[in-house]
Amino acid sequence: MYDLTGFQRDLLYVIAGLEEPHGLAIKEELEDYYEKEIHHGRLYPNLDTLVDKGLVEKGEKDRRTNIYSITGRGKREIEARREWENQYVEEGILAS
Repeated sequence: MYDLTGFQRDLLYVIAGLEEPHGLAIKEELEDYYEKEIHHGRLYPNLDTLVDKGLVEKGEKDRRTNIYSITGRGKREIEARREWENQYVEEGILAS
């Protein structure tokens, strides 16, 4: 996951937290978090990058709507990232 941008990591977390989200649902979640509009030209190329890296699967809900789901590799990457973060965040918070 070290080679992902922060935005790509956030996409991965949102996809992992929702059940088969479509692009618009992911976009809305991130707009709520970032408190600004996420343009399609930013969203979809980054989703495609996650698919290309094998972290997310892309499927069709219908002819117009794609759905996304986290892969096993994506879950493992999130778990590894959380373990790495915890060694710094938990220790840092407890030391304060």
